[in-house]
Amino acid sequence: MTDATAFDAHRQHWIRVRVYYEDTDFTGMVYHANYLRFFERGRSDFLRDAGVSHQDLLSRSDPAAFTLTNIEVDYKRAARVDDLLQVRTRCVGIKGARMRFLQTCLRGGEVIAEGRITAVMIHPDGRPRRPMPDMIAQLQPYLYTDAG
Repeated sequence: MTDATAFDAHRQHWIRVRVYYEDTDFTGMVYHANYLRFFERGRSDFLRDAGVSHQDLLSRSDPAAFTLTNIEVDYKRAARVDDLLQVRTRCVGIKGARMRFLQTCLRGGEVIAEGRITAVMIHPDGRPRRPMPDMIAQLQPYLYTDAG
């Protein structure tokens, strides 16, 4: 089931994340590793809202899953308890077994953190595999374009 309302006119996916006390370190700022959790939620919701469920992938006769092979994060500002953040996810390409994502965590219009993530589709035993044609077709309308 798709939810196209989570995508804007440029095929960018958006979710909101509230910062809780448990997300912070002793300084009261979001602990750096928690941005990876926020980005994970963004990618998972991107896939689900585009009609690709993790559970459906595992339930197929030719099961598949995703793993990450590269993560780069630039931290720009600090987020704190009770901040309401927006996580923007852009799927910028599918090539071979790889899917590339650009993700941004914002507070209002202010960039808090930016991530470049490479996910790889794998077999249940961990070997890489190409995404199934039906999954690529499902995601095609949601590949990011700055031209809209």
